Amino acid sequence: HAQAEEFGGGLVQPGGSMRLSCALPTSGFRLQSTGWYRQVPGNQRELVAGITWDGLRTYFVDSVKDRFTLSRDNVQHSVYLQMNNLKPEDTAVYYCNVHPCWPLTMCPGLLSWGPGAQVTISS
Repeated sequence: HAQAEEFGGGLVQPGGSMRLSCALPTSGFRLQSTGWYRQVPGNQRELVAGITWDGLRTYFVDSVKDRFTLSRDNVQHSVYLQMNNLKPEDTAVYYCNVHPCWPLTMCPGLLSWGPGAQVTISS
């Protein structure tokens, strides 16, 4: 099953920044809306942010608004999540997926979940 690949996780101090990259798989998935999700052990995976295939519309969960931004490069087949002013509660494994709909919650993701990118915010 096709998967996206997430890159860019690591450890950063509170208040720091980090950029995650989502490399989209084969061409059939590349011009779809893309969502970034995160999951902490014991919790369900939650949708954090999303962007339409053309980059014209974005969505952010309230807890990350004004701190996270999204962009995409359809030539490089990548979607980027820029995370600023990071907080310990942002610690999670981050995943991306594509959806043939908008809002993203209107339909399931098309890809199998990959290993994700571990993001740890700690001093």
